[in-house]
Amino acid sequence: MSAHARHRMRLYGASGGRKYLNAAERDRFAEAANRAEPLTHLFCLTLLWSGARISEVLALTPAAIDIDCGTAQIETLKRRERGIFRQVPLPPEIVRALDRAFDIRRAQRDRQRAVTRLWCWSRTTAWRRVKAVMKQAVVVDTAASPKGLRHGFGANAILSNVPQHLIQRWLGHASPETTAIYTDLIGDEERAFARRMWTQCRRPTRVS
Repeated sequence: MSAHARHRMRLYGASGGRKYLNAAERDRFAEAANRAEPLTHLFCLTLLWSGARISEVLALTPAAIDIDCGTAQIETLKRRERGIFRQVPLPPEIVRALDRAFDIRRAQRDRQRAVTRLWCWSRTTAWRRVKAVMKQAVVVDTAASPKGLRHGFGANAILSNVPQHLIQRWLGHASPETTAIYTDLIGDEERAFARRMWTQCRRPTRVS
């Protein structure tokens, strides 16, 4: 099997189960996060809307949040070389919530606070909190992980017609082949073709 083929299989587990959250699961996850305590709530929504890895969100500092531009500067931590950052847009309400919770603007004026992590949790603690929210959201099987949120971000972006090169940049993929795993997902246009095919069938199948 080619490396390209292996890349394209990563959205599904060995048994065929999805490794990404679909649109309904993303909505349920956001609703469950809204019911969590404030820091967990913000962490989960930042994961959901940034597409970042759990360790990358844990590394965020006030200096990394650009309130005026509505972006986060996220260090890509999976590469061998450190210091590679990508600018990722966040919804305005998330940026405002981060500013309220962590007093971002004031923290940026303090040299020490500006580079202090927003969330001082361990990776295990963060993972456990995210999993608890997923349980409340009834996200199960292979999708129920922080990586499922990252894949869900990529899936949502490709189905929203975001150009592939932007998705690659936002996710911090070194290769466009990695981002290409999302292009096989069935979107609205493809579903419309399927519906047209069903309605043109002269002998509809009877479903018992």
